[in-house]
Amino acid sequence: MQPSPAPIGAVSESAYWSVETGELLRRLETSSSGLAASEAASRLTKFGRNMPASRSGPSAFAVFVRQFRSPLVLILIFAAIVSVFVGEGQEAAIIGAIVLASCVLTFTQEYGASRAMEALKQRTSRKAIVLRDGVECSIDAEDIVPGDVIRLSAGNLIPADGVILDARDFNVSEAVLTGETFPVVKSPGRSAPEASVAQRPNAVFTGTSVRSGTASMLAAETGTRTEFASIAAALERRIPETGFARGIRLFGYLMSEIMLAIVILVFFANLMLHRPLIESLLFSLALAVGLTPELLPAIISVTLSSGARTMAANGVIVRRLDAIENLGSMDLLCTDKTGTLTEGVIHLDGWFDVDGNPSTDVLRWARLNATLQTGLKNPLDEAIAGAQGEGATSNLFTKVDEIPYDFVRKRLSVAVRTKEAEDLLITKGAVQNVLEVCGFVRTANRLEPLDDAHCAAIDEKFQRWSADGYRVLGLAIRRFESRNAFGRKDETDLAFAGFLLFLDPPKQGVRETLAALAHRGIAVKVISGDNRYVAAHLAEAVGLRADRIMTGEDLSKLTKSALFARAGHTDLFVEIDPNQKERIIQALRSRGHVVGYLGDGINDAPALHEADIGISVDTAVDVAREAADIILLKQDLGVLVRGVDDGRKSFANTMKYVSITTSANFGNMISMAIASLFLPFLPLLAKQILLNNFLSDVPSLAIASDNVDPDQLRRPRHWDIGFVRRFMVSFGLVSSLFDFATFAFLLLFVHAPAAGFQTAWFVESLLTELAIVLIVRTHKAFWMSHPSRLLAWLTLAVAVVAIVIPYMPFAAWFGFVPLPLPILAGLLAITALYLMASEATKRWFFGHESHQSHRRRAGWIIDRGNASHSAYLQ
Repeated sequence: MQPSPAPIGAVSESAYWSVETGELLRRLETSSSGLAASEAASRLTKFGRNMPASRSGPSAFAVFVRQFRSPLVLILIFAAIVSVFVGEGQEAAIIGAIVLASCVLTFTQEYGASRAMEALKQRTSRKAIVLRDGVECSIDAEDIVPGDVIRLSAGNLIPADGVILDARDFNVSEAVLTGETFPVVKSPGRSAPEASVAQRPNAVFTGTSVRSGTASMLAAETGTRTEFASIAAALERRIPETGFARGIRLFGYLMSEIMLAIVILVFFANLMLHRPLIESLLFSLALAVGLTPELLPAIISVTLSSGARTMAANGVIVRRLDAIENLGSMDLLCTDKTGTLTEGVIHLDGWFDVDGNPSTDVLRWARLNATLQTGLKNPLDEAIAGAQGEGATSNLFTKVDEIPYDFVRKRLSVAVRTKEAEDLLITKGAVQNVLEVCGFVRTANRLEPLDDAHCAAIDEKFQRWSADGYRVLGLAIRRFESRNAFGRKDETDLAFAGFLLFLDPPKQGVRETLAALAHRGIAVKVISGDNRYVAAHLAEAVGLRADRIMTGEDLSKLTKSALFARAGHTDLFVEIDPNQKERIIQALRSRGHVVGYLGDGINDAPALHEADIGISVDTAVDVAREAADIILLKQDLGVLVRGVDDGRKSFANTMKYVSITTSANFGNMISMAIASLFLPFLPLLAKQILLNNFLSDVPSLAIASDNVDPDQLRRPRHWDIGFVRRFMVSFGLVSSLFDFATFAFLLLFVHAPAAGFQTAWFVESLLTELAIVLIVRTHKAFWMSHPSRLLAWLTLAVAVVAIVIPYMPFAAWFGFVPLPLPILAGLLAITALYLMASEATKRWFFGHESHQSHRRRAGWIIDRGNASHSAYLQ
């Protein structure tokens, strides 16, 4: 009995990989020439976009609700409920209002940041080549539907689940699904219905990548119905915790420990002093809120998203927000030379026979090879096709077959049939790799055996041209009787026919760009598959060291520890096998560097993953773009320099908020905790602490837009929890010193009653928290570094509010009373003195830290040098 037909575009109830190709085409109501555009649009409406899961960010309501999941917010809500039950309705209303206002502030910042990032992600959508109405066209991979016929080639990420219709030397990396390291050969056919993913050689799957060859596939499953989507949670890339994220986590632990200790101590101390239970509880919780940088997540989100928008305007798309901080911390950049150090527009400058004479035959054969191959597109073939000179007439030759390029053979062969009805196999590739399959040389239109003398002459020309900056390829031929197919076994006993010389000159201004990177503390190392002579010539031309070179052959002989020792003393890694790139990045990271890797090729993905910051370009192959953290819209190191500056600005502005929180806030809360143990009343009521904390946070919302001093961009910035702790103690002590001076002024000189003391202390503590913003935001004297206009105006506005709030009609709600002018003048004088003392402390602190940093760095270099020397001797 025949099975009933599946619905159009759906084959989920059958194992599509076990169905004959013709039957599968019938079930999907499509053909080998693809779908009609109108039918594809209809199916897209029916089946939805081709995404493993919804890519849209959380809704506004979800983001708003998330603000109330903070433990501190929940504690305050609990305190407000308790206040209601004990008859403190006004207290509960004020606490609730402040909590709501804080959550609204953080919501507007976080939601705006998430929307901005979603808009940026749309700019890096992936493309795919499909057949629509029988014609190849490029569409968004998300628009693929069941029944589409998709063209695949080396470097593509496979965009859907389906079966192979035709293939040529087609190898697919399925590690993301199966964990299998080596690529799997794929070809048309059938697999058993019960076959696992790893046992379906005729099927390909979403998220896997093409390593070599070409193929056409029929999409059978898309979106949430793919194998990738079914285990998406398990397959999600586990990104190592960045140094910045780790610093934030440790900072959270530090503040939590301090907060917990103070809350418990103050709460029980007040109970022992026979203070009311609810009043003691609310005061202790308010102190916890005052100590906690509750706006830090929002500040980080806003700062990073603002940095991402700025970077996008400068040609850098951020795919992962944490990468911005890593980019600012980067002190070592590894890159290939093509397109970054060179113009990237390769020209074919010469075509010579074995004797070094210009040869139209070599150009003709090269053109046939370059224009008829259908595998991996590359600029060398484009340069050959566009070269001026006598070309091949296409109607005189018929393509028979091709043997695609791969990274092991490093050569590409195309077989053509001539008008004499014989087949000509044309092979081009790296000179040494072409010579490996040659048994003859073609000189003066005759064949001679390839002997040592010929090899030496070929190598001499290769070295001489390479030293002049040319990239040299070899070309060989062999004639066969007519046949239908060719394979790798036919690449033997070829006749070496000549050379192709390509020139990719240094990019204009690249020397200045490299100097700009060096000025920012970023060293550049070149990792290239090109030979040592070309790489050294380019390095000298652009101002890099050319005497510290390691070849791929040298690297393969080194142990892991020996490579770790030598990598830091090498500037040019040349003739590198693609699989060695990851080892180099790992070795450089082991030396304590924050390493960026710029790559755009098929085999760059492992190195991009291994690097602290993976950088690719918009024109890179799919697998490289997906592995990268940052995408350059233009392959230009100048764009990257601006991105580094933007990353360092984001880091600097985030640290400003941490500095503000850990200076005046910390000092004020500690002072209140101590004062509460000795005063006959609380130094501030809980609602006053919450209002103080809320108002002092308002200017921080403008931190993301603040100006950053140029000197803070000149070196990589790293999170240092020890620095944060020392900063907190140093400035906290200064703050507490002036707090106690304020207490003495209010108690001993003006004999302020409880309400007057609390009002005056509220004004003074808020003014000092605002003043410290202007001090710690810069390493310079505060009058020499101007804040952004928004930060300056918000700080001034809140300062005015702090002074006038005791005179407002609603002041009594918060327990405030009007302050006499002499008291207000005294508070302003104390604030001015505090500002001067903080400025002096800042100069001492940063001077001391700079000195200690140099000493620690010198000690680190000595220790690492000794360790490296020991490893090298092994």
